[in-house]
Amino acid sequence: MNIPTAKFGISQPAARVEDVRLVTGKGRYTDDIAPAGALFLYVVRSQMAHAKIGNIDTDEAKASAGVHAVYTAADFDGVMENKMAGIPVENVDGTTAPIPYRPILAGERVLFAGEAVAMVVADSLQHARDAAETIWIDYDDLPTTMGLDFTGDTLHQEAPNNLAYDWGFGDAAATDAAFDGAAHTVSLDIVHNRVICNSMEPRTCYAEVDGDKMHLCFSGQGVWGMKRTIAGAFKMDTENVRITNPDVGGGFGMKVHAYPEYMMAAFAAKMLGQPVRWNPDRSEAMLSDNACRDLTTVAEGAFDENHKLVAIRINSISNLGAYSSGYGQNIQSTLAQKVFPGVYDVQIGYFGVKGVYTNTTPVDAYRGAGRPEAIYVIERLMDHASRQFGMDQSELRRKNFITAEQMPYTSLAGELYDTGDFDKVLSRAEVEADIAGFAARKAKSAENGKIRGLGLCFYIESILGAPQETTRIEFADNGVMNLYVGTQSNGQGHETAYTQLVCEKTGWDPAKVNIIQGDSDAIPVGGGTGGSRSVTMQGNSIFKTSDLVIDTLKPLAADELEVAAGDVDFADGAFNIIGTDRRITLPQVVEKAKEKGLDDLLDQSVEYDLPGRSYPNGAHYCEVEIDAQTGHTQVVKYTVVDDFGLLINPLLAEGQVHGGVVQGIGQAITENTVYDETGQLLTGSFMDYGMPRATDVPMMDFHVELVPSTANEIGMKGCGEAGTVGALAAVMNAVQDAVWDKGIEQVDMPVTPLRMWTWLQGAK
Repeated sequence: MNIPTAKFGISQPAARVEDVRLVTGKGRYTDDIAPAGALFLYVVRSQMAHAKIGNIDTDEAKASAGVHAVYTAADFDGVMENKMAGIPVENVDGTTAPIPYRPILAGERVLFAGEAVAMVVADSLQHARDAAETIWIDYDDLPTTMGLDFTGDTLHQEAPNNLAYDWGFGDAAATDAAFDGAAHTVSLDIVHNRVICNSMEPRTCYAEVDGDKMHLCFSGQGVWGMKRTIAGAFKMDTENVRITNPDVGGGFGMKVHAYPEYMMAAFAAKMLGQPVRWNPDRSEAMLSDNACRDLTTVAEGAFDENHKLVAIRINSISNLGAYSSGYGQNIQSTLAQKVFPGVYDVQIGYFGVKGVYTNTTPVDAYRGAGRPEAIYVIERLMDHASRQFGMDQSELRRKNFITAEQMPYTSLAGELYDTGDFDKVLSRAEVEADIAGFAARKAKSAENGKIRGLGLCFYIESILGAPQETTRIEFADNGVMNLYVGTQSNGQGHETAYTQLVCEKTGWDPAKVNIIQGDSDAIPVGGGTGGSRSVTMQGNSIFKTSDLVIDTLKPLAADELEVAAGDVDFADGAFNIIGTDRRITLPQVVEKAKEKGLDDLLDQSVEYDLPGRSYPNGAHYCEVEIDAQTGHTQVVKYTVVDDFGLLINPLLAEGQVHGGVVQGIGQAITENTVYDETGQLLTGSFMDYGMPRATDVPMMDFHVELVPSTANEIGMKGCGEAGTVGALAAVMNAVQDAVWDKGIEQVDMPVTPLRMWTWLQGAK
C-alpha cells in the first residue's frame, strides 16, 4: 500500500478540529436550530404498563390556552400510517418471525409504561404540558408480564406464550455428540442486565413542510433510513423528503432508529402547516428511548483431555420489551453471531436465542449491538473454565487461540477473520498490565482491608452496517474543499479523521476542508454511523474519491505542464513531471479548471463497496478492589492492548476506547434498569439510575499491536465499540477472581455494594 505522506495526514495524533466549536458553545444541535416560532409538541404517555384504552377526552385540552391541536391515533387515518417497522429473523424451523403491530400512537391498548397515547401541539412547552394535564383517558388495567419465562398473558396474538422468535445457528446434533464425548464440560449461567443509554443530548427533532417538501431534522446517526421511513409513512416521493442531522450529542446505537415522536412531529407539521419541535426531559427519555442488553444465557464448553475446546453451546433468552423495535430481534441473534465463538479455534457449536415479549420499553442497539453480549458470555465461560481446571486465565486462552499462522481463518460463524495475532497482543498486554506484579498489589490491598481481583477479556468484534459508503468532493470558492460524507458524527471526531484522510491523499490545506454530513439532499445515499463502520467505510471511500479527483484533473494538469498525461504523477499535493522538478499544485489546477469553465471536473462522487469486513481485537486487563465491610467494588487499574489494523488518529482511537470502557464499567458495577411487578420504571431519573462518575473510573493504559487488515485498502479495523466489547467481561472476571477463594463462584452484573455485601455475607 503506497500512501503519500502529508503534513497533516493519517497516523498522526492531531487534536480534534471540531472541539473548539463544540466546547465554546458554538455547536448547533437540533434544539438550537429549530425554526423561530416553531410550535411545541408534548407527548401524553401511558401511566399503565398494560391496559385497554377506552375513551380519550381531549375537549378541554383543545380549548386550552396556546393549544393549536390535540391528536390521537384516529387522526392519522388517511394521512399517515400508524405503524412502526421492525426487521425479523428466521426461526430455527425456517419460518420468518412475525413483527407484531406497533402503533405510533396507541389506540386500543398500551403495552408499556411510557407508550405514547396522544400528543398536544401548542405555542409553548408549558402550554402543551398544561393542556395535557386536562386529557382524560379511560384505562382498563390488564395483568403485566415481566419475566423471561414465557408465562403470563400473551401480549401479541402472533407470539403465543410471548415467544417472539426462536433463532438458532450451528449443528445442534454434532454439538450434543461432542459434549457427550468430551473429557471435560463446563457450564455457567449468565445474566446480562438491562441498561439505559442516556446520551448526553436526548433524542430531539423538529419538522417543517414547505409545499410538497417535508424536512425532518433529528438527533440521529444517519438520514437515509429515516428518509425512507417518512416517505413510506406519508406515501411521498423520496425526492420530496429531506432529512438532516446537525451536531449530535451522543448516539451509541440508541439513535439509529426511527421513533414514534419523529413521526408525530412530521404529522403535526403537515397538518398545521407550521414547524413543530419536540425535545424531551431526561425522565421522558428514560421512559421512551430503546433500552439495551437484557438477556439471560446458559453457556457451556466441552474440552478434551488437554483442555482444548472441542465444542461450545450457548442458549439465551432475550427480552425484547413490548415490541420488536428496528433491530430488536437481530441484536442478540444474527449480530451476536458475527463474533461466535470469539478468538477460539473450535468448529463445532450451537448458538440459540429465544426472544420474549414483556411489558417494558422495547430493547434495541447499544454500543456494540450484540457483540458485547456475545463476547461477555464467551469470555466469562472461558474464565470459569480456567478456574475449574486450575489453570491460569491466559494459559487456557492461549491453548485455544486461533493462531496467526491460521489466518485468514473462517470461524464457526462463517466469518472470515482476515488477520490477527492474538498471542502477540496478549503477550504485550501481560507486560503493560504488569501481571508479574499483581501478587504484590493484591497483598498491598489486603493490608488495607481490600480484596483485589484480576480479570482478563480477549475480545474480537466485527464492523457492521451497509458495506457501501459514499463520498463527494466539491471544490468551492476561496480555496475551500467541501467533503460530503454519508456517515454521521455523534461525537467521535469524524471532522478531524476525515480531514486527515483527504489531506493525506490530496495534500489540501486542512484549514480549508469543510466536512458536510447529515443531509439527505447533499449526496444520494449513505450508510450512517453504527457498528464501528464509519471511519473504515468512509475512509476508504474518501481515498477512492480522492483518487478519482486526481485522475480527473491529471489531463488538465498535463496540459498546463505541456506534457502528456502519462508523463505526470501526483505526490505531496502536486502534479509532477516524472523525473523533473516541474510541478503544479492541486489548488492551482483547480483554479485553472474554474478559469476555463470546467466546473464538471470539480465535483466528484464515489460510492465505495467494502470488499470484506474487518475484525478489531484486543486484550483488556482489569483490576478491582472490594471493600468487604461495605461491598463497594472499585476498578483500580485498567490496561488495554488493541489491534485496530491502522490508526488514522491515535488520540481519537484512545478516546473511543476510554469511552467504551467507561460504559462497560457502568453496566458492570453501577447501572441497572429496574421495574416493579406492575411494569413501572423505578430507575427513571439520575437520582435512581446509577450512571458511572469520574471517581468510578481509573486512568487507563492504552496500547496497540497493529496487524493491518487485508479487507480494505487502508488496512483499518473499526474501533468505535471495542472498549465496551472488552470491558464487560474484563471487569466481571476481575470481580469473580477477587471472591473465588471466598467460595463465591457466581457473580452477575451489576456489582452494586448491596449485592456484593450480600454475597460476601452468604459466603461467611
